[in-house]
Amino acid sequence: MAMLYSNIVMHTQSQSDDTITFLGTGGARFMITTQILASGGLWLNLSGTEILIDPGPGCIVQATKRKLRADKLSAIILSHRHLDHAADVNIMVEAMTRGGFKQHGWLLAPADALNTEPVIFSYLRSYLEGVEILEEGKSYSIGNVTFTTPIRHIHPVETYGMRFTTAEHTFSYIADTRYFEGLRHSYDSELLIINVVFVEPRPPVDHLSLPDAESIITEIKPKVAILTHFGMTIWQAKPGEIARRLSQETGVRVLAARDGMRFEMSQLD
Repeated sequence: MAMLYSNIVMHTQSQSDDTITFLGTGGARFMITTQILASGGLWLNLSGTEILIDPGPGCIVQATKRKLRADKLSAIILSHRHLDHAADVNIMVEAMTRGGFKQHGWLLAPADALNTEPVIFSYLRSYLEGVEILEEGKSYSIGNVTFTTPIRHIHPVETYGMRFTTAEHTFSYIADTRYFEGLRHSYDSELLIINVVFVEPRPPVDHLSLPDAESIITEIKPKVAILTHFGMTIWQAKPGEIARRLSQETGVRVLAARDGMRFEMSQLD
C-alpha cells in the first residue's frame, strides 16, 4: 500500500459532514467545448480530508465560486490524462500550494499522464510533497481516507476508477471506460458515481451508455447511484428523467448530478 502523509493540520469534522461536491457534470468533447454543463470534477471532503478528482476545464472557477479553498486540499487525483479530466491540474496545483510558497499536497495519476507529454508542468512538481503513479490493483492513503484503483479501464489512455473507504462509508467512482465484464465486480460500494456519456452504446467509442449504467447498478445494488459526466445526448434526454426511470427499474435510488450539487454522505446511513 502506498502511504501518502500530508504535513497539513487535519481539521476535525464529524462523519455527518462528509460531502462530495460536483464542480461540473459535463463530459466528452462537445459538452466541454460548449460548457453547456461545467467540467470541474469532484471535490471530496471526507473525515476532514479534502481531495480533488479530475479537475477539468473551469475547475478553479467552479471551486472558488463555491468558496472551496484549494489550499485545504491534501491531494489531486487524475483518473486519466484527457482534457475534460485534467485541463486545470496545473492551476489547481498552483492554488493548492499557494503559488509554490507552501510545499504541500500530492498529485496521483496514471503513468502516461506523468511521463508521456506530462499534464503537469515540470516546475510545479517541486511545489508538491510528492507525485504518486496510479496502478491497477494498488491501494493508497491520503489523510484519513484510503482508496484503491481496482482495475484498469478500457479507454484510449491509461485510466482508473477508484473505490474509497472512510471510517463510515464506501463509495466508488467509475471513470471513463467501455463496458466490460470485470467492471461491475470491481466497484461494490454503498455509493456509486458513474460517468455516463451516451444514451446508447456507440462502439468503438470507449464510453459508458445508459444500458451499461443500468446493468452496473442492477448488479452492484448500491444504496445510492449518481450519474454524471453527461454527453450531449444524455443532456438532451434530460438526466433527471433518466434517473427517475432507472430508480424505478433497478430499485436503487438513482440521482442525476447537477453542477454544484453537494451530496452528503449521511444520506447513506
